[in-house]
Amino acid sequence: MATNNARNILDGISIDQRLSTARAELSRIIVDRLTEEIPVYGTLPAEELRGEITRITAANIGTFIDMARDPEAPSARQVELIRESASRRAEEGVPLEAILSAYFLGTEICAERILADTSPTDLAEVAALHHRLLRYLRMTTTVIANVYLSERQATSGKNDRDSRAAMLSALLNESPEMAETAARAGIALPACYLAMSIAVSRHPDEQAAGTDPAIAGRRKIRRIRAAIERHASPSALSSLSGDQGIVLVPSSTAAADLSAADWRQMSELVERLRDAAGADIIAGLAAAEPDCVAAAARLAAEIRQVAETSGRPPGAYRLVDVLVEYQLTRPGPARDHLADLLRPIRDRPDLLTTLRTYLACDLDRRKTATRLRIHPNTVDYRLTKAATLTGLDPTRGTHLPTIHAAIAAHDARGAHPHVQTAAG
Repeated sequence: MATNNARNILDGISIDQRLSTARAELSRIIVDRLTEEIPVYGTLPAEELRGEITRITAANIGTFIDMARDPEAPSARQVELIRESASRRAEEGVPLEAILSAYFLGTEICAERILADTSPTDLAEVAALHHRLLRYLRMTTTVIANVYLSERQATSGKNDRDSRAAMLSALLNESPEMAETAARAGIALPACYLAMSIAVSRHPDEQAAGTDPAIAGRRKIRRIRAAIERHASPSALSSLSGDQGIVLVPSSTAAADLSAADWRQMSELVERLRDAAGADIIAGLAAAEPDCVAAAARLAAEIRQVAETSGRPPGAYRLVDVLVEYQLTRPGPARDHLADLLRPIRDRPDLLTTLRTYLACDLDRRKTATRLRIHPNTVDYRLTKAATLTGLDPTRGTHLPTIHAAIAAHDARGAHPHVQTAAG
């Protein structure tokens, strides 16, 4: 049988040629085996398995191909790809032993493919192959172990995240040591912060059968954080959970001098965060000087809550966008009285939903029927019934302001709104 030590030819076909030809197929096989044999990989989101995990698997096969034919391989870029992948797995909480097992399993599968047609006459080539496999595994395990340790140290607070978290806490709690905290963190206090309170809907992966929702949620939050640094500012401060959070974006402009363009950029930032998250986001916005950030953050959260309960679509909202609803939802006897106007239909979600949708559809009964998938006559019946029970007739213009106010007050008291929202 022909041999060639320079390229390690087995049965007339070089190792790199065998792997290159089967690279895409091997990548799929390896990922399938990972989900079957390493439990934690079976809980990763399908999006991640089909995308990033398959891509890094193919890249690692390419690295071994290069190492099989070039003693100078791998390149710095190839090593960096392994570092980046190991860092992401560590951040997701994948155990170190699972990551290393994945690399060993992938190597085993590739070796099985290479050695499938060898014979005793290929002993020298097989020995050379083993040498290259061991060099590859030594390189990958060393890189992964180092990166994993560094990442776990980082996530436990042994980097500037602690300082940034302390700065965020100082701002939100109106700490008298705010300036000292900023100095320790190496943060120059800006003219103002734009506070953004966000609510994030669930990504499809968080609800997919067989997927660990905690891992999918962490991936979503990581994408949002990366988008904040990329599109807002590396100096932005944030505290994010699986479904909500607060973001403080520094600005060199005083709060009172912010322009329409400044606010438009914040709206665009929310859109970019939505795209990165792969999930809808609704946000409340406010701005203040550093010593008044706590009040701005509270206002932003209230604006977001009002936008949510009033059935506004995903997007960014300032106080000016929800002025009437905001004022109507402030505690007081007037709010309670307004909410009580809807008491007769509080336990009739069909009537309340129809009333809300009729208002959202600009008093168009046919559009309301289409939105609710009912007959227009049913819309008429429900609106008439609601008017009879409450004394508020949505077909009378003079009653409309009171109906809008009653719904806002009803929502503010904590009732679950039956909102129908769509493009009108």
